[in-house]
Amino acid sequence: MSLKYAIIGCGRISPNHIAAAIENGLEIVALCDIKEVKMEDTIDNFKLPKDTKKFIDYKEMLKSIKPELVAICTESGKHGQIALDCIEAGANLIIEKPIALSLEEADLIIKKSIENNVKVSACHQNRFNKSVQKIREAVEDNRFGKLMHGTAHIRWNRGEDYYKQAPWRGTWEQDGGALMNQCIHNIDLLRWMMGDEITEVVGMTDNLIHGFIDAEDLGMALVKFANGSYGMIEGTTNIYPKNLEETLYIFGEKGTVKAGGKSVNLIEEWQFADNLDSPEEVKAKYHENPPTVYGFGHNPLYADVIDAIKNDREPYVTAIDGRNALELVLAIYKSAAEGKIIKLPLDKCSTLDFKGRFQNKI
Repeated sequence: MSLKYAIIGCGRISPNHIAAAIENGLEIVALCDIKEVKMEDTIDNFKLPKDTKKFIDYKEMLKSIKPELVAICTESGKHGQIALDCIEAGANLIIEKPIALSLEEADLIIKKSIENNVKVSACHQNRFNKSVQKIREAVEDNRFGKLMHGTAHIRWNRGEDYYKQAPWRGTWEQDGGALMNQCIHNIDLLRWMMGDEITEVVGMTDNLIHGFIDAEDLGMALVKFANGSYGMIEGTTNIYPKNLEETLYIFGEKGTVKAGGKSVNLIEEWQFADNLDSPEEVKAKYHENPPTVYGFGHNPLYADVIDAIKNDREPYVTAIDGRNALELVLAIYKSAAEGKIIKLPLDKCSTLDFKGRFQNKI
């Protein structure tokens, strides 16, 4: 029996969700967007039934359709409230990153999902990359020995045209900057691989050439993990003339790994003291070449969430995972704004706390 599925927000990322929904046999019962033309385009592009229900108001949709699984693909600042309304209506959720823009909303999503017995997955689809899965397996098998440090580099390009397409991008109210929007996937991977629990963060952020947005186009951070290892983050949308790379390095006393490519989709270094596998074979086998930086992860993420709903278990990527990634980005923002080391865990923080941060910069 296929689950009734609806999507809220038919913008840039929505085709990945619709394609994954179709691939996984979901019954697409409704689309919701404030612009009717976007829903019409989605129906045409995916050859959905002409009578697929269309809604301008998601609350109306929840009331009349009662979908079992909803994907939230709106501007980031609306994720939190929409998620809470969907949970209240009894819908399971896949929430595009970031899960929310404040820790208070993220905590409420976690709390309410438990109370209403619904599954919530943060859409950090790169966790399903073949390369990432292989690295995770090595972490779980303790092949690295003592973890020493890891680094996440996101060296991308976003020009003025990208921000003009959707005026919410780059605003503190609805988005944040490079770290929150473009870099959060790799930031999530770094935190996940290095033990999840963080004790302190020190960061610097700046807006160097994107005077037309409110938030940062460059972020750097040092992270201290509870297990004694360290992390380094470099994220920017200033790379000339186009996206260069997204790389993740993990260094342990008995292993060195590098995942690279446009979106950590290739294993480029694979060295372990145990010699359990051939580096060249691993590089050849765990290699993907996706057409965009979104990768191939939406499909397996959807398959996992459907299975989690049917078997009443937690999804592979949980709401808590989404909160963890959000917390780390907000901690970097806070450290940069206050010029000091920030201790974790954080209880309260929001992108709105940094409004006006760069307004006299350019």
